[in-house]
Amino acid sequence: MGEYSLVLLSGGVGKRMKLDMPKQFLLLAGKPLFVHVLEKVDRLQVVKEIIMPCPSEFIEKTEEIINKYGFTTPIKCVEGGGTRQESVFKGLQAADYDNVIIHESVRPFVSEKDFMRLIETSNENAIFGLDIPFTVLRGGEVVEGNLERDELLNVQLPHKFNAKKLLYAHQCAAEDGLNFTEDASLYFHYFRSDIVVLPGSEYNIKITKPIDRILAEAIYKETILLGD
Repeated sequence: MGEYSLVLLSGGVGKRMKLDMPKQFLLLAGKPLFVHVLEKVDRLQVVKEIIMPCPSEFIEKTEEIINKYGFTTPIKCVEGGGTRQESVFKGLQAADYDNVIIHESVRPFVSEKDFMRLIETSNENAIFGLDIPFTVLRGGEVVEGNLERDELLNVQLPHKFNAKKLLYAHQCAAEDGLNFTEDASLYFHYFRSDIVVLPGSEYNIKITKPIDRILAEAIYKETILLGD
């Protein structure tokens, strides 16, 4: 099963939410979004450290909140990058273990079971994904072509990877000037190796837009009823 570092991305600045603070500080049931994630990760014995890339001006605030909740897993806040990719790269550089899990602070509905399914998967590289239930076309102001929905995947986090290989792929991407929106596509670009896809959950939403806050409250109430 191995031992893991977990990089918890906390670099968002809340532009789409129209906020004056990073959206990971938004409250859900009285707690910041990232605290909901940390509470679950803290119970995973194979996760030996958590690295949180944050905006430099919010590191102190993040550390104050972490200390308030008394987590037992060591947590390191590091300065994030200007892009998601740069933040992952910085998090990987601070990681001490051979395996790494990548997750986002604004996905608070990930469950312990989700993490364990990922960890217990025999392949060292694995992600969660969902089928796309709607039609997708290629184009901008005009339609330029069709895409085969059955060949597409809605990528969810968390992901897990061999930490050294993912770090190498990030180094290559930085040298090549390539930018990726998540790590499975980056890793695949350089290694072309197997990345196992596990069935994701419709509850595991990323809170990005104002409407997501309404959805989050509804999901939270339902998950409490379900005991998850």
